[in-house]
Amino acid sequence: MSKICQLTGKRPISGNNVSHSNRKTRRRFLPNLQKKRFFMPETGEWVTLKVSTSAMRTINKLGLYAYLKKLHKQGVDTGVKL
Repeated sequence: MSKICQLTGKRPISGNNVSHSNRKTRRRFLPNLQKKRFFMPETGEWVTLKVSTSAMRTINKLGLYAYLKKLHKQGVDTGVKL
């Protein structure tokens, strides 16, 4: 599976490891992704998503259904039917 958040679209970015001698080598910064099951009381079903922890915080704040509706309005394809 890819290392991309289904809701926010966060993906790995690249940068440098900088040593004490200031030598630079390439590295990847990976997003903090978690595979999580959410229950949507509006539809009465469980949804499994691969989301970043920042998306989890937004879901806790707004609720999953409201957050998915907001993303759908923005045109983001989340893979979840509303």
